[in-house]
Amino acid sequence: MFRLALLFLMAACSQVWAQARIPADLKIEESVDAKGKAKVLFIAGTTVFKPGEHDYIGGCRELMKSVAEGGKAAPVLALEWPTKAETWNDVASVVFFFDGAEKHQAVAKGRAAQIDALVKKGAGLVQLHQTADYPEAFTEKAVSWSGGAWKKGIGKRAHWVETFKDFPQHPVFTGVGAFTIDDGWLWNIKFVDGMKGVTPLLRTVDPKKKDDPKADAAIIAWAYERPAGGRSVTFTGGHLHKSLEDPNYRRFLTNAILWSAEKVTANAAASR
Repeated sequence: MFRLALLFLMAACSQVWAQARIPADLKIEESVDAKGKAKVLFIAGTTVFKPGEHDYIGGCRELMKSVAEGGKAAPVLALEWPTKAETWNDVASVVFFFDGAEKHQAVAKGRAAQIDALVKKGAGLVQLHQTADYPEAFTEKAVSWSGGAWKKGIGKRAHWVETFKDFPQHPVFTGVGAFTIDDGWLWNIKFVDGMKGVTPLLRTVDPKKKDDPKADAAIIAWAYERPAGGRSVTFTGGHLHKSLEDPNYRRFLTNAILWSAEKVTANAAASR
């Protein structure tokens, strides 16, 4: 009986934490004047793994501040999924930061068709952490959106510390210096055939193994330019909220979001 009561108490505390972390002054689906700017829709999950881990709301809030600096982008936040039709109007890019796999918000309740229509119009898409992991039935669709997806039975995941200092020539790395983060990586991604349109951005391998750090299986972040137009960026890290304290890590993610919006150059973010 005591054990059962303890489990209920732990569950209740978890729920209180999840609700308490939504600031009272946080503006949800706020109407913004995006004239001359790129409207960026951030969709944050409201679940919590542990304090400081999978902090979707906190992470989106910080990145919204970064993309808004310079006056080139107008960020809007939705929790779980937009509830207002007008929230989708004139979206230049949408950022996913929530649970993946069977809990993936983008494929629940017929939403995949909504995202499919959005990307076919050329809107950008940024996937952070677990949002690269889709239910198996949606893998091919996810690959068409972002150039790659984590697939059960093929993909791998684990935690380790990595230092990134050698970057390819790509706008998302404008002004970005070396950074070291402790993260939970998803790798061995299923990419589009021939990786056409895919630009590998970051690679890492488990330090406990002897995998090839230059192999495509080591890719944990990539950019994708869709054949019909539109840009996507996926970064499978993002587990720890404190990583955003590193200015180079933060700039990389900010540049990636602005690049995906296409109307805004990464140079605008990097020049600040």
